Amino acid sequence: MSDATENEGRVGDGTRAVRAGLPEPAKNEPTLPGPVFAAHFHLPGEVSGPYAYGRDDNPTWTLLERAVSELEAPGREDTETLVFASGMAAISAVLFSQLRAGDAVVLPSDGYQVLPMVGAQLEAYGVEVRTAPTGGDAQLEVLDGARLLWIESPSNPGLDVCDIRRLAEAAHARGALVAVDNTLATPLGQRPLELGADFSVASGTKQLTGHGDVLLGYVTGRDAEAMAAVRRWRKIVGAISGPMEAWLAHRSIATLQLRVDRQNATALAVAEALRQRPEVSGLRYPGLSDDPSHKVAAQQMRRYGSVVSFTLPTRTRAERFLAALRLVEDATSFGGVRSTAERRRRWGGDAVPEGFIRMSVGAEDPEDLVADVLRALDESAE
Repeated sequence: MSDATENEGRVGDGTRAVRAGLPEPAKNEPTLPGPVFAAHFHLPGEVSGPYAYGRDDNPTWTLLERAVSELEAPGREDTETLVFASGMAAISAVLFSQLRAGDAVVLPSDGYQVLPMVGAQLEAYGVEVRTAPTGGDAQLEVLDGARLLWIESPSNPGLDVCDIRRLAEAAHARGALVAVDNTLATPLGQRPLELGADFSVASGTKQLTGHGDVLLGYVTGRDAEAMAAVRRWRKIVGAISGPMEAWLAHRSIATLQLRVDRQNATALAVAEALRQRPEVSGLRYPGLSDDPSHKVAAQQMRRYGSVVSFTLPTRTRAERFLAALRLVEDATSFGGVRSTAERRRRWGGDAVPEGFIRMSVGAEDPEDLVADVLRALDESAE
């Protein structure tokens, strides 16, 4: 590794986020070029060069993909990132490009609610689907003979954490690939490739872009052959990001460290306030010192995320609480600068109590947000 690469790997997260993926400075050119809107490019003679057709590549994607790689694996040259139209497009690209009929895959039983739909489709294609909870590294028990292990840590919405390095080592010893959904943590919270994973996959819709205005996903991998299969899947399916979305995502990454640090600190403050309330049960936030996942999380995470989950006694109480909030929007998704919360059971796909709340903490002043949550709890008790 060169001295320049070593120094690049040592810079702080804020410096890296602000400068990630920028082109070399050129006189009279913008520091971050605008989105390139092109379905096709000039291509006389034989096909050569990086850009030929808009479904295959785009200069705006290239800069964003370079930026994400610098965040997911700073200082390394052997990684590649591919951006997609959504997080589910990225997840599907890994699963369907790496698995064949007769293979087995291990999925978390407590992961994102669309995973069971993906599992059913895989089974229809002749793939054996095994599931186990995230907590307690339970996926270890069903690894034998699997082709791919899919990890979601922290899990969504329950916020359980598993030992990624331990699971990756066990999977590799059995000949399995490892993919980690890094959406909740972001690359500033944990770096799955450094923990042994083959793929780090995320929905950039969430905290990576952070403004609730972009649908985006990405896959970062360190194995050239495996990533070539992911790229081929993207070409076949055409699940590509628009240039405007890619440009907005790259622009937003510049403030990622500022947003993540603010939101993480406030999430901890909200969790500590909720811990004092007798009507709140099942409180989870990996940053709490007494959270069941804190010990493992502290070993592999540098930041604990912006999502807090907890349960109120009944569906009615949860709905009154959500209606009483003034600074928190009743909406799905998470990671945005504006706080959101929802009664997660309303979607029907998560095995959680009727009063289960997933709250995404935004960038509001911590004191204001805590006060709003406590006031809404008081009012909803009436």
